[in-house]
Amino acid sequence: MKSAFQQLNMPADTSFIIREYHQPHFTAPFHFHHAYEVIMIVKSYGKIYGGNKVLNFSEGDIYLFGPGFGHCFYNDQSFIDTGEMAHAIVVQFTEDFIGKDFFDKPELRKVKKMLQQAPAGVKFHTPAPTTQKLFSQLCEQKQLPGLILLLQLLDTLSGQRKLLLNDAPGKIYYHQNDSSKIELVFKYVIENFKSTVDSKSAAALIFLNEAAFCRYFKRRTRKTFSQFVNEVRVTHATKLLLNKDDSIAEVCYACGYNNVSYFNRQFKLLQGVTPKEYRANYLERG
Repeated sequence: MKSAFQQLNMPADTSFIIREYHQPHFTAPFHFHHAYEVIMIVKSYGKIYGGNKVLNFSEGDIYLFGPGFGHCFYNDQSFIDTGEMAHAIVVQFTEDFIGKDFFDKPELRKVKKMLQQAPAGVKFHTPAPTTQKLFSQLCEQKQLPGLILLLQLLDTLSGQRKLLLNDAPGKIYYHQNDSSKIELVFKYVIENFKSTVDSKSAAALIFLNEAAFCRYFKRRTRKTFSQFVNEVRVTHATKLLLNKDDSIAEVCYACGYNNVSYFNRQFKLLQGVTPKEYRANYLERG
C-alpha cells in the first residue's frame, strides 16, 4: 500500500533537499510530509489536487506546501501523448532547518508569514522569470551558496501574489491508510471525467458499497463525489475557454457534460460567472 506520509531523508552534508524530476509523467501518489516543499513546474501540464481545490497547472507554475498538506499532480493525457518529459524542481526543508528561531528575525517577517500560510497550500500568481531562474541556480549550487539562494528565493516569493489552495475553515486531515484509496478515486476521475464517471464504479475501486463510499469520500474531502467530479470538469473548462475558437457547447461536451444548461449552472456555481462571462473577462484582460 502506498503511504500518504513521505519521510524526508535529509543527507548528512546539507540542511535542505533539492531534486529535479524528469519523467514521462508525474508519478508521485497523493501524499503529505512533515516538511515544507517548494515546487516549480518546468515542463508539463495537468491537474493538481490539494487542500479543497482542483486547479490546472502548467509550465512556470510555483507552489509552496507546508507540513501535513495533502497533494498530488496528475498529467493530462494530452501531455502524456506528446511523449515529452515532465520536469519539475522540488526544494524541501524543515521548519528549523536553519535554526529554531531564525525566521523570527525582523528581516524575515514576510517569509515567516508566508510559511504560516503554507499548511493551507500556496500557488503563486504569474511568478517572475527572475524567480524561476533562482530554481535553476539552486540546482547548480551546493553548501553555503545554495543556502543563500534558497533564502533569496523564499524572500522573493514572500512578496508575490498568492492563492491559498485550502480556503475552507479548518484543516483537512488525511490518515496514512487513506492514500491508496483516495489516490485510486482521484486517478479514476482525472482519467475519465471527459466521458462517464459514477460513484458506483468509484466505490468498487476501493471495495466499498456505494453508500459507504459516498460517506467515506465526503468525510475525507469535505465534498460529495459529484461535487468533486464537477470541480474537475469545470477546472478543465476554464482552460478550454481560453481558446476563443471553441464554442461553449464544444467546451461543455469536451469536459464530460451532455447538457449545456447544466454545464452553465455548474460553472457559475464554482466560478461565480457563466462560461461566456469567464471567456469575456479573459479576453478583456488579454
